Amino acid sequence: MNHRLRIGVLYSRLRVEEKWIFAALEQRGVDYERLDDRFVHFDLDNPGPWLQYDAILERSISYARGLYALRVLNAWGIPTVNTAAVAEVCGDKLATTAALTRAGIPQPRTVVAFTAEAALEAIEQLGYPVVLKPVVGSWGRLLSKINDRDAAEAILEHKEVLGSYQHQIFYIQEYIEKPGRDIRAFVLGDRTVAAIYRKSEHWITNTARGGQGEVCPITSELEDLCGRAAAAVGGGVLAIDILEHPERGLLVNEINHTMEFHTTVPTTGVDIPGMIVDYVLAVARQHTGVPI
Repeated sequence: MNHRLRIGVLYSRLRVEEKWIFAALEQRGVDYERLDDRFVHFDLDNPGPWLQYDAILERSISYARGLYALRVLNAWGIPTVNTAAVAEVCGDKLATTAALTRAGIPQPRTVVAFTAEAALEAIEQLGYPVVLKPVVGSWGRLLSKINDRDAAEAILEHKEVLGSYQHQIFYIQEYIEKPGRDIRAFVLGDRTVAAIYRKSEHWITNTARGGQGEVCPITSELEDLCGRAAAAVGGGVLAIDILEHPERGLLVNEINHTMEFHTTVPTTGVDIPGMIVDYVLAVARQHTGVPI
């Protein structure tokens, strides 16, 4: 009797991306289950209920929920997209930077400090303006462009009293004078399948903050850089954010492991949700030995 693949999708909220993914699963006649991370639980002594899934696609909005779920699932031997190892690196900007540095991937100059005093000294040495980022976060939230010492002192003091230990990690990048845009490229496995320019008059070009999408051609340079960057963090289904430096060329800024694509799909016409589903099915087939 042929084994029928069963896929789980772990998610937090039914966004347009999840609707498209569920539609792609249904179009392919896949047996799947929606797993709302607000209601699931994991009995570490009883993996049985979870072993029914041949692969699980993680789409949690919460980095912590997604990461800990993936750790448990991978410990039980259940294939996931992406893996816990990839999520751990991509969800932490410092871990991403370290992985890219190790692989020799060009990126903005970055300095890390653990006290406001050390951060201020680092900023002064790096030179204004700089960008201060939380090590964990998305949608362009809590980013600060710091133009002078007065602003640096005020923002660093504010960060120190916010409470979370993550705010005591001062992740500081040089400010790149972008040409009114950055690039978001989508990588599945070893393929760069789509890319858009995110354009904005504001220095933050994230589409969650009002940036507008426009088709970006996938050049051999872009494809090579994205492939190397994806491999550096462990590969899988990823979105790579790239800055265009006027002298140093393309620089990898961040890598996202549970990316949104509601702007990219209508802009490019590329069926990213369908490709994600096909990728997950390929992972499940490899795990089970079920032929295509």
